Amino acid sequence: MSPRMASQRQIVDVLLARYGTTFAEELSIPLARSTPSPLFRLLCASLLFSARISARIATAAARALAVQGWTTAAKMAAATWAERTRVLNRSGYARYDERTSRMLGETAGLLLARYGGDLRRLRDAAGREPARERQLLMEFKGIGEVGADIFFREAQVVWGEWYPFVDPKARKGAAELGLPAAGPVELVALVSAADFPRLLAALVRVQLAHGQEEVLAASDC
Repeated sequence: MSPRMASQRQIVDVLLARYGTTFAEELSIPLARSTPSPLFRLLCASLLFSARISARIATAAARALAVQGWTTAAKMAAATWAERTRVLNRSGYARYDERTSRMLGETAGLLLARYGGDLRRLRDAAGREPARERQLLMEFKGIGEVGADIFFREAQVVWGEWYPFVDPKARKGAAELGLPAAGPVELVALVSAADFPRLLAALVRVQLAHGQEEVLAASDC
């Protein structure tokens, strides 16, 4: 797809207006608090979103876990495998419900055992060094490269050592729209620090919605 003639600023404005809701915002995760519960919920959401399943179903599953009150590592670990499986299944996560239920339980257990249920302690243990934080995060069951990308894409709003971070999915979205894609330096110049995670979420969402042509058309107006 060859982008139409439109300034990068116009493209970004359209992206933010139409797709600029972070996944944490969509799930009502108060990430700005940077307290154990929101960080744990983001970790669980990253696990769910990284599976080969639609974003719509992953979102429904993440919401269902919160509705059950499993918003901390302790509460998730206290739920039985069968309870978690049932909730995931009802949310449409049927293909991966049993395996994901197990991973959620094991992740919660490891977080409790190693960091007292608080991901901020992982950050401290890593000395706030991004490569080490990523390594430690990927020790949780179900968090691979993609899950880590999702987590840090959104967590950079509160873990400043990650700013500016652009994951491969967002970079691909930028390239398709003619925005800087080689690295974060030029891309971050297009928005404020507060809006940067929103822009990355928009670059991912526009791909999910196959909305590139729509964005480029609106940017030409």
